[in-house]
Amino acid sequence: MFARIVRMNLKPGEGPGYTRTIDEIIPTLRKFTGFTGEIAMVSSDGKEAIGISLWDRKENAEAYHTKGYPEVVKALERHIEGEPELLTYEVTNSTFEVLPVRKAA
Repeated sequence: MFARIVRMNLKPGEGPGYTRTIDEIIPTLRKFTGFTGEIAMVSSDGKEAIGISLWDRKENAEAYHTKGYPEVVKALERHIEGEPELLTYEVTNSTFEVLPVRKAA
């Protein structure tokens, strides 16, 4: 499994808007080969957001980076300040098989 971690600084008061936009983006992510899940978080002070997308293989994550990621960043632009920071990792251990999903508001 492969993980892409994106850290973003949020504009003031944009935590709820970021969350709604992620809800809108997830169906698009599901269309990409190898996508296995998304974890999105907003810091308790609402200043930072982190998104972790999980992929079956590095090659599929890289294909998404080329074909889908620019569209996702564009959708999030109204909620974030500056450029998102992207980190990539090979997942070596996990305690879950299926993550519970927050229901859309």
